Order: sequence, then C-alpha cells, then structure tokens
Amino acid sequence: MTGLRLEVDLGVLAANIAAVRARVAPAEMMLIVKDDAYGHGLEAVVSRASAEGVRWFGAFDVHDALVTRGVVGEGARIFSWLTVGREEIAAALDAHVDLGVGDAGFLEDIASVARTVGAVARVHLKIDTGLHRNGIRPEQWPSVLERSVELQAEGAIRVVGVWSHIAEASDETDDEARAVFEEAVSAAERAGFAIEVRHLAASAASFARAQFRYDLVRVGAFCYGVRSAHGESETALGVRPVGSLIAPVTRVDDARAVIGVGSLHGLPSSLARRASLRHATDALPIDRIDEAHSTVTAWAGSAAGEEIVVFGAGGRSATDLAEAIGTVGEEILVRVSPLIPRTYLGG
Repeated sequence: MTGLRLEVDLGVLAANIAAVRARVAPAEMMLIVKDDAYGHGLEAVVSRASAEGVRWFGAFDVHDALVTRGVVGEGARIFSWLTVGREEIAAALDAHVDLGVGDAGFLEDIASVARTVGAVARVHLKIDTGLHRNGIRPEQWPSVLERSVELQAEGAIRVVGVWSHIAEASDETDDEARAVFEEAVSAAERAGFAIEVRHLAASAASFARAQFRYDLVRVGAFCYGVRSAHGESETALGVRPVGSLIAPVTRVDDARAVIGVGSLHGLPSSLARRASLRHATDALPIDRIDEAHSTVTAWAGSAAGEEIVVFGAGGRSATDLAEAIGTVGEEILVRVSPLIPRTYLGG
C-alpha cells in the first residue's frame, strides 16, 4: 500500500510484549490499551496480545473496555479506571469489567448500580500516593475502607485490588509514594480484605525498580516501543516501535521536499524548526508544517513518489519528536488522526 498511513507491525508488538513480560516477571503484565491502543487500533492490538497470552488489559474508559471484552471473550480481566455515570457502570458490570475507584462518591455509585442490576462489582481501591491523579487521600483511606467493608458484606462489591499512580520524578519521591502505598495495602488487609492484586508501577518504574512490581504492572508505552522522554533507548529497553507513520513526497522544489502529512493529520505544528526527520543517514530539518503538507530539507536524489518515515521503524522515534517540543512519545502517537489508514503487518 502506498500513501499516507500508519503501519502497525503486530509481530513487533508480540516481541515487545514478550520482552516486557520477561523483564517484570514474576509480576503479571497488564497491557494498557487506552486511546485506541495508543492509536494503533484497539481490536487488532487486543486480538494479537490475547493470542500471545496477555490476560490483563487496562482500558481506561468503559467504551474501550467493552470493545476489549468483545475481542477477548471471558478469558481475560479488564480494568477500567475512568469515573463514569450509572449507565456506563451498569455496562461495565454486565461485561465483568474491574473498576478502579478513586473517591468515595464513585464507590457509592458503583454499589448502587450493583444493587439495581443484581451484580457484585469487582473494585480496585486507589490510594493517592502524591501524584493527586484521582485517588483517595491517605487521611480518608480508613473511612473508605470501613464503608467498603459494609458494602462487601451486603454483596454489592468485592474489593480485589489496591492500586495507585506514581510521579516517576525521582527515586526519593517514588520511595515515599511506595511507603504510602504499602501502608494502604496493609490497612486494607487489616480491614479483612483478601487483596488479589496490588499494582503501582507503569512502564518506566516496572523496568527500573523491581520492588515496585508487586503482583501486576501496567505497561503501555514500552509494549508499543515508545521509550520514556530522556530515558533509556529502545535498544537498551529491548523493544522496537510498533507503529510507523509513513508519508509520500508530493513534490521537490529546489532544496525543499514537500511531504503529504500535516497538522490536520495530527503532526504537531510546533515541530517546525525544532525537529528533523530522517532519510537513511540524512537528517532532514522540518521547515514548515501546514494543514495537509509539511516541508523538509531535501536529500540527494529526492523525488516525488518516494516515502518518508515520519516516525517509527527506520526513522525518528515518536519520543525523538516529542522531546523536541517538551512532551512525551505517547502524545505523538495518539494525535495521529483516526482517518489515516492503519495497515497491519506480521499478523
């Protein structure tokens, strides 16, 4: 296929998943598939990951959780942590989705819906360890546990997990967060809960610090071959980019080549004059990004009809581009327009 497209190599995805699982063992890996599997295509990614033996998926919102359930059937656990309304809670419970709970009000909403539909909600209570991203404050944790005991006794919920996000800003702050997390887990166990899964670490912490892995780690970026900003290289991590954004050269004018990708396709206009693309060994500074086209420095022999890897295998990584504008590689991926065709290799 020619023309602007995102090529997704499912064989590379499988290899990355294997590398991550080997690194974090004996903890189990939850594959994060939020934002349409970081723009790679939710159904294709989940289907291949399931075939590779992945049994935990993190879907963020209920819509993606339901799509994931439709792909994997009942053979996997699906975790969703976006606070939602009653209809979505009911849909999640019907699909046997585990729900992350970051405040007392949402816990009550879940219990109320569970009573109405006659279900038992599997919940993971989230302690705020300092990132302040939708979590129960430590001073509120005892009262939420007390209420959870009551709700579990009446059969509305079952507390199966304790979890949190960490900042990954420094070892010191992360160690402080881990201490808060461990005390929250201990308090939950003292309250009588049989905690099945404790999960604190995402991609970077799960690789770098074994003591953060617990029972389950939530990995998104590394499985898609996206390194952390200013972190270890993909080669050092043992992963490769799964998605490659490929654009055609539409014309060559003097020392400039025009390629068929622009801001309407999701390429951040702020990359102009800050980043470069790559053709073989040549660095191609980005001079301009318009709505449907971008202009880069031409290379020897460049001609209309050629193709450029904007990011991905054989080109810059998504994180290379992200670092030029002070963001993360995941943002470069999820900005790619859903109207751009996805083509799949290694299926």
